[in-house]
Amino acid sequence: MRLLNKDQIIELMERFKKENPNPKSELDYKNPFTLLVAVVLSAQATDKSVNLATKELFKVADTPQKMLSLGVDGLIPYIKSIGLYRNKAAHIIELSKQLIQNFGSEVPDTKEKLMTLAGVGGKTANVVLNVIFHKPVMPVDTHLLRICPKIGLAEGTTPEQVEKSLLERIPEKYLMDAHHWLLLHGRYVCTARNPKCNECIISDICGAHRQAQRQQKE
Repeated sequence: MRLLNKDQIIELMERFKKENPNPKSELDYKNPFTLLVAVVLSAQATDKSVNLATKELFKVADTPQKMLSLGVDGLIPYIKSIGLYRNKAAHIIELSKQLIQNFGSEVPDTKEKLMTLAGVGGKTANVVLNVIFHKPVMPVDTHLLRICPKIGLAEGTTPEQVEKSLLERIPEKYLMDAHHWLLLHGRYVCTARNPKCNECIISDICGAHRQAQRQQKE
């Protein structure tokens, strides 16, 4: 796939910005800690299923201390509807303990420190840094990994490669919002099955769509 040039990337970002000037995470949260928990729970699960579970959970456990006092057995009933709930429960209780012991119960604001917490990988750390601390980072989830090379925005086959490519190629002024725009685009328009190309606001720029049109003409 041919990569988009700088002008095409700017045009693409401007269209996303016009359609959705202030994109937000679709995960519900009350504070930095509850966002961190929600993102850990969202691995291989939908934001909708996570929000359903955390609606009641966050009423009783919205701090590391309260979560730790629940314990794994107390946490599981709240999150049992989410995939991999046993592993996630263990991670959340452990990261709550780590936050209390190592960070004074505060969610740290660097990727290195966040990634010392149980269950927190690069994507989760980047989501917290972007949403809570307003840092221009690029969380690459399954949606971005799938659509960014397809569109021609980035190259790579791993989250790390796509993240590096996006950070190099997307102008800095769009980085605060870019991952939200791309995630929502992958979730609702450029879906894995039956992408809605006829509803897509960037179809004339998209590398995959243009390639498909060229092939039809041939």
